[in-house]
Amino acid sequence: MKFLTFYYQDHTYYGVKVKREESAWILPRLFEAFGSEEAYPKTLLEGISKYHTLDFQELVRKLVEKAEASENPDQYKAPFDEITFKAPVTPPNNVIAFGRNYKSHAEEMNNEVQSLYVFTKAATSLVGDGETIPNHQDITSQLDYEGELGVVIGKRAEKVPSSMALDYIYGYTIINDITARDLQKEHKQAFLSKSLKGGCPMGPFIVTKDELPNPEETSIVTKVNDEIRQDGSTKEMVLKLDELIAEISKFVVLEPGDVIATGTPGGVGAGMDPQKFLQPGDEVRIAINGIGTLTTHIGK
Repeated sequence: MKFLTFYYQDHTYYGVKVKREESAWILPRLFEAFGSEEAYPKTLLEGISKYHTLDFQELVRKLVEKAEASENPDQYKAPFDEITFKAPVTPPNNVIAFGRNYKSHAEEMNNEVQSLYVFTKAATSLVGDGETIPNHQDITSQLDYEGELGVVIGKRAEKVPSSMALDYIYGYTIINDITARDLQKEHKQAFLSKSLKGGCPMGPFIVTKDELPNPEETSIVTKVNDEIRQDGSTKEMVLKLDELIAEISKFVVLEPGDVIATGTPGGVGAGMDPQKFLQPGDEVRIAINGIGTLTTHIGK
């Protein structure tokens, strides 16, 4: 299933993509029309938190079947061309991100590959697919992109052994780790330079893990204005997904809905010769096979 959060008809809803259609089932409407619970989850985060992954998917599947069999299924759908995509979920913690987790990226930035280089991005930096974000030229001349696989946690994780870590994954998404490179260097830390307004585009969907059975062997392609900048694969990750979750959960209690950005392959603007940073009016498109494409526009 592909879950999403969106703005439609003056309301923010969450839903699941309709199969073979560019539209979403509006899940709150399905719960109200066909559900048996008055206290149904009002947000995707509530759905992830309240139910085990498979239980929630089965519940949604049954609701969709009832909607499909109803007299007017379209009343429960939102066409993609009429919605505004939001970040699929706002995590309880900041977005947790791994740096230098691809050898090619570490080398292009003249950094050593590290087994543990972690920073966070403020939740206020989250935006959805298709958003126009500020160009931030008032504070940076080196705005950059990073296409990344995002992992969404499905249940509380504390000191999880790597052998069990994959059981804690709810699904996957796409993240653009927007970074002000000059500020990152100046501050000698990553939080401020990576938490700018609009600095964490995410989406368009959270794809449940059953739909992406090989997340460590999927492609990541980033284009800026149709020019391919990054063309890599998650198989290049230094620390694999089970190791990432195990390592983080040693120190931080992960909650359902938390998001981990797993690092970026080579090809960022700062690593090019000459460097190519994002400019007003640019369009960034990040495609991960099995999830979709995340598009971000840089404001003029």
